[in-house]
Amino acid sequence: VQKQIKHMMAFIEQEANEKAEEIDAKAEEEFNIEKGRLVQTQRLKIMEYFEKKEKQIEQQKKIQMSTMRNQARLKVLRARNDLVSELLNDAKLRLSRIVIDPQVYQGLLYKLVLQGMFRLLEPVVIIRCRPQDHLLVEGVVQKAIPEYKAVSQKCVQVRIDQEVHLAMNTAGGVEIYSGNQRIKVSNTLETRLDLL
Repeated sequence: VQKQIKHMMAFIEQEANEKAEEIDAKAEEEFNIEKGRLVQTQRLKIMEYFEKKEKQIEQQKKIQMSTMRNQARLKVLRARNDLVSELLNDAKLRLSRIVIDPQVYQGLLYKLVLQGMFRLLEPVVIIRCRPQDHLLVEGVVQKAIPEYKAVSQKCVQVRIDQEVHLAMNTAGGVEIYSGNQRIKVSNTLETRLDLL
């Protein structure tokens, strides 16, 4: 009986050991599976994090490049603006020199008056000029009327405004109005310069 009990105890102990090993093996397997799942989850999170960071860096690069391009464009525009301003100032100085030479200025006035008349094509025109240009404009008008008639095949009556003048400090030139003064052609030197 004692032997049987020992044998049964050994059998139970062996079965218990096998069960314990089986439980250990299953626990180890479950642990490895869970560990693998956690590692994979964390790996995916890390990859997502770095992809996100990479996209952010790429976006920042694009923004920086765009900003740099815009700054370069603005710099070019400022330089161009400065150059245009300088050229306009230089042109204004030259305009003031043109007015000093009566022959050159009279030729210019002739062209400005004639062009204004052609642009209006009105039977009656009114010319406004600076007070100091009044005599020059009278002479120019006498030459311009026959030229206008020959080209346009129309008669024109020209009146130089005695009451309203261009400001004395304007560079020169003329303003030409239709007889009813509803249409105006501004051929002052400043206006012509602004067309550039």
